[in-house]
Formats: sequence, structure tokens, C-alpha cells
Amino acid sequence: MLAALHAEWTKLCTLRAPGLLLLAAVAGTVALSAAASAAAVCPGPGCPVDPTKTSLTGVLLGQVIIAVLAVLSVGGEYSSGMMTTTLIAMPARGTVLAAKALTLTGPVLVAGAVATAGSLLVGFALLPDGAAVPGSSVLELGYPVNIRAATGSVLYLGLIALLSLGIATIVRSSAAAIGIVLGLLFVLPILAAVVTDPDWQRRLEQIAPSSAGLAIQATTGQERLPISPWAGLGVLAGWAAAALLLGAVLLRLRDA
Repeated sequence: MLAALHAEWTKLCTLRAPGLLLLAAVAGTVALSAAASAAAVCPGPGCPVDPTKTSLTGVLLGQVIIAVLAVLSVGGEYSSGMMTTTLIAMPARGTVLAAKALTLTGPVLVAGAVATAGSLLVGFALLPDGAAVPGSSVLELGYPVNIRAATGSVLYLGLIALLSLGIATIVRSSAAAIGIVLGLLFVLPILAAVVTDPDWQRRLEQIAPSSAGLAIQATTGQERLPISPWAGLGVLAGWAAAALLLGAVLLRLRDA
């Protein structure tokens, strides 16, 4: 396992694309969060803006870049033929996939933590005064719901990376994997929005990986959520685990 981890870490460090994508994820997340916070409007008392969730809007963009990074970590090797070399050097295929998952998740969690912290600091500074609620100021970033939203957002990005890695391993094509991941992240919520039956709408929101997972960011109006914050993150974890498990099985059964 150590040899596989060393090999995957060497690949990650010697390529320019992963580092650039991680930087893009951080910059894009903070930039979109800042724009959303600056655009928030509070007409008066009882402002409906959830300050923390608004400040973390950039995660919607960050997840796309993280998904691309994760897909390329496997799809790139299949397209170049490097996967055959990797599996000849390390015949234990489950170990190879586990090493890829570990070396990918670590940097993603670090980048996610930086992006989340930057988004909250910038977002809270730009939000209108009417959006202030207990725990929504920069001096109160340690407020429990803010800690949960921030920690959950970092874990959310890590799980998106694992989900994307699993799907890329299943389909063995970067383009197809990116299309599937983006479909799961954005098409299912759109379907939920256009469904007229409230029961089906709620069910779709409960099973969609992005809708369920992003419930972790809510700090106000939690009684109106289709699923509780941690349960929603658990749904995303289930998607990621299923994708990785199926990817591991197919990796063992198929030729490289």
C-alpha cells in the first residue's frame, strides 16, 4: 500500500494540472461566494437570507472543478494508456484505487478548507447588515451552526471527489464521467424543481447527491429542509461509496 501511495503521490506532484485545478477551485469558490454575498438584498427586518449558506455559494462552482480533477486522475490514465502500466507495476487493483482515493482526497480537503474559510470571511464582510443573525459575524465564526456548515462543506467537496473518482473508474472515459457527474449534481435538482407533486419533489431532493449534501450548509430555516444536514451528507457519502465499490469491482473484473 505504501508503494502505491508513493506512486500516486508522485504522479500528483509531477503534473501541473492537479495543482492548477486545486488553485482554481479555491479561487472560484471564494470569488462566487463573494459575488453572491455582495448581491444579497435584505429589504428590512426578518431578512430571509441565510448568511452562512449565502457565503458558501461558491461551493457550487468549486465542486465542478474538484469533479474534473478527480475524473482526470483516472480518465487521463485510461486515455493515455498509462493505466496498463500502472496495473502491471501494481497488480493489486483494489490497492491502486484506494491509493488514488487517498492521495486525491487529502489535497481536496486542504483546498476545501482554505476555500471555505476564505468564502466565510469574505462573505460575512460583504453581506448587508440586515442579514446579520447570531453567529453570522466574522467574530463569531466559531458559532456551532457555522462550524457545522463549514466542516460539512469541506467534507462535501471531499465526497464529490470520491464520487467522481468512482464514476470515472466505472466508465473509463473522462468525457463520459464528467457528463454523468454533472448530471447527478445539476440535472436531478432541476428535475426536482420542475416536478409539481410536492411529495415527489421532496423525495428527489432527498436522494439527489448535491441537494441532499448541501443541506449541511443551512443555518436557518432547517425545519423546511427536505432532509436534515448530517443525513443529507450521509446520502452523498452513500453515493460516493457505491460508486467506489462498483468501480473497484469492475476494475478487478475487466482488462485494463
